[in-house]
Amino acid sequence: MTFWDFIVGVFWFYILFTCITIFITIFVDVFRDKTIGGGAKAGWVIFLILVPFLSAFIYLIARRDSMGQRASAAAQTAAAQNAAYIQSVAAPTSAVDEIAKAKALLDSGAITQSEYDTLKAAALV
Repeated sequence: MTFWDFIVGVFWFYILFTCITIFITIFVDVFRDKTIGGGAKAGWVIFLILVPFLSAFIYLIARRDSMGQRASAAAQTAAAQNAAYIQSVAAPTSAVDEIAKAKALLDSGAITQSEYDTLKAAALV
């Protein structure tokens, strides 16, 4: 195997990987689209299986705007959910909350008075 055989092999692998990625993206978009009915979805899938390259080109040309809108909406939804999760997990606590928690620990006997004073001083800083 020469160097150029390797380069040609890498090129064809790249082409194959790109085609598979495009077909998977189109399949996902067909099933994500709520504006077309089940028959149209089945038609696109059959068309993609029988004539993959032609149908992929037609789909990308005919439905390019709605594909972008659905992808953008999905990304915005995921970002909003991620931000809400991060905010719920890393919600800032106030000094009053920290002192109240420390007081509850002191009252239950889990910590001593000196540990309570240390936690209270740390919360007030």
